[in-house]
Amino acid sequence: MNLKTVLILLGLALATIFALVCVLLTRGRSPRSCQHLHPEQEDMEDGQSLVFADLTPEEMSQVVRYLQGKLGVPLVEASRAKPSDNCIASVDLQVPAKAEVLRFLDAGGARPAREALAVLYFGNQADPNITEYVVGPLPTPVYHRDVTVQKYGGKVPYHRRPMLGSEYKQLGVFLETVAFAAAPTFLKEVFEYDRTNVAFQTTVPHGFQSGDRVTWFVLFQNVSGFFVHPVGLEVLVDHSSLDISQWAVSRVFYNGQYYRDMVHLESAYVQGRISVEKMRKAPWDGDFSSMKPRAPAAALFPVQYEPQGPRYSVRNNHVLFQAWSFAFGMSVSTGLRLFDIRHKGERVAYEISVQEALSVYGSNCPGGMSTRYMDGSFGLGRYTSPLVRGVDCPYLATYVDTHSLSESLRPRKGKASLCIFEQNLGSPLRRHYSNLQSLYYGGLVNSALVVRSIATVGNYDYVWDFIFYQNGAMEGKVQATGYPSSSFLHGDGLRYGNRLWEHTLGTIHTHFVNYKVDLDVGGVKNSLVAHDMAFEMTRAPWSPEQQIERPRLTKKVLDTEDQAAFRLQSKMPRYIYFAANSKNKWGHQRGYRIQITSFAGDHIPEASSMERAISWARYQLAVTRRKEEEPTSTSIYNQNDPWTPTVTFADFINNETITNEDLVAWITAGFLHIPHSEDIPNTVTVGNSVGFLLRPYNYYDLDPSIYSHDGVFFTSQQDFTACEINPLACLPKTASCLPNFPPFTYDGFQNMSRL
Repeated sequence: MNLKTVLILLGLALATIFALVCVLLTRGRSPRSCQHLHPEQEDMEDGQSLVFADLTPEEMSQVVRYLQGKLGVPLVEASRAKPSDNCIASVDLQVPAKAEVLRFLDAGGARPAREALAVLYFGNQADPNITEYVVGPLPTPVYHRDVTVQKYGGKVPYHRRPMLGSEYKQLGVFLETVAFAAAPTFLKEVFEYDRTNVAFQTTVPHGFQSGDRVTWFVLFQNVSGFFVHPVGLEVLVDHSSLDISQWAVSRVFYNGQYYRDMVHLESAYVQGRISVEKMRKAPWDGDFSSMKPRAPAAALFPVQYEPQGPRYSVRNNHVLFQAWSFAFGMSVSTGLRLFDIRHKGERVAYEISVQEALSVYGSNCPGGMSTRYMDGSFGLGRYTSPLVRGVDCPYLATYVDTHSLSESLRPRKGKASLCIFEQNLGSPLRRHYSNLQSLYYGGLVNSALVVRSIATVGNYDYVWDFIFYQNGAMEGKVQATGYPSSSFLHGDGLRYGNRLWEHTLGTIHTHFVNYKVDLDVGGVKNSLVAHDMAFEMTRAPWSPEQQIERPRLTKKVLDTEDQAAFRLQSKMPRYIYFAANSKNKWGHQRGYRIQITSFAGDHIPEASSMERAISWARYQLAVTRRKEEEPTSTSIYNQNDPWTPTVTFADFINNETITNEDLVAWITAGFLHIPHSEDIPNTVTVGNSVGFLLRPYNYYDLDPSIYSHDGVFFTSQQDFTACEINPLACLPKTASCLPNFPPFTYDGFQNMSRL
């Protein structure tokens, strides 16, 4: 072997050793951390969105101090108030009039005065009533004005007030010390009652006519997931008197039989005249109702991250995402709401907000058969849940704290009660693979921005989403989960649901959700247009003896509110849109289409004495002229007096013209729920999702998502492994990084603390 060969082999050996050393040294290194880039668009918004911002804790406190000093009456802390006291029920933002806001946003007008809306219960006076005050200007209020008569046409009677937490506590004490004390033998021997092992759920509305405040209390075993552990005992309490000592039991129900009161029940039991159904005592974790996983942890589920950081920005209450911008807020009663929604700088909608969530139940037990929940009266915003990273929202979402003041003199912080995130939906927004003529692939990942809150109202959890897509479409969606409500299974119970456990009847019920959608398409003035299809018969021009059935486009302008009110189960035009007074490049009126996703059950018969209180649920869609005096489709006071509703949506529809006017779409979506065994322990969101889409319809000259930076296109003639041709080819480099996962925290169990 000559010297040259030896040197070559030695060089190769050294190179091999060097390469192996490099591999060994790099193998143990951690991946690089993901580098956050600034969003492509800077948020240049100069604070105008703050006109819609929720009240700050300091503003809430200032309103409370002002009312305490200026009303001239004693105000008791609501959490301790008796029905005969005066108290502040809630303080929320008074949203300024639209005309004022638009002058400010669009025409350089003065910023509208910042004001609060305070709801007060006056029980300690000769004429008890509910009064609403507008208080301002904030942050240092100097005036208040009573707007009750202006809003509702008269005083709001005191019996319509939503129940305070203190009233529930007082009723709990009444049940324990008065009602249950009258049947000690029955409760001890049948339920092993020890003052701690029963829970109760109340029914609404409270009675059968205006002025009633009579409530069924349905008893359950006090264990985890108690909602599906009924014991068969239900107690009707009359608590209409403002004097707690006058409260009384009106009726008792046990295992299919009715009794005058608890004394009557006790007497019948002692005399052996009751058919007793002995219950197996459930363990504290609820056994079958426990949500504790039944399987050990295994491989981790997929986790989403942003290799170059969030592509959206959140500043105060303003969000910017690609071509979208909007302001967000949280109403105490109705929850998540959006304002000034713009795409490519142009306002598409002024307001999109939840209005109400309704459930109507059936059962052969009194509590179940009389339940009609209007959750806005309890507070969809007030009961917004703290969100759990990685389950309720992606782990790396942006989490936002909210603040509210209800049933207290101090504001409450809702930690991480709202989340915002961009989500890769795992499918193309659009794509085409061409294998005819030219060979190419073009596509766009469907990545959308989601704004989410979750309200837990009693047994149900509502996941509220507003979703923004790259093609200019926007979606409002609600998913229902939580525990099904239940009755004690007896007699003909299976006519009203399915058996879920030994004594548990999952009761049939409907869900209806109402939204307010104030679209401003190409300006404030819009018209409503319906497009659909019809088949027409024609002779083939090239072969007249042959007949062709071809679909054609039908068009109709809906001129009046009556024409634009579509009953729940009626046929509605498949394309219905708000039309602007401007046209696109191709001569079509620019528009935004409303597309509803709903599997609603039947609406309560209109002959019902309480139907007018929920008359918005008659319609899958109703479009009306926008009026400041018609800000909401319902009222928090409708729940406790549906027989004389404070707000009747059906009265909004009075055949006014809606051509070239400022219009509002009121959208109702829902589903029928017949609980089944797979609802144990918990109802899943899959299949229980309804809502609506707002989609551009000739609004643009072409799909605006073609300008997205996420687009992918390559031909058979190109090197699709090159980064400059195909950004997906760069993923091994650009996305091979370690995201910064913050430590897991959760403040939900301390979430009721006051500031």
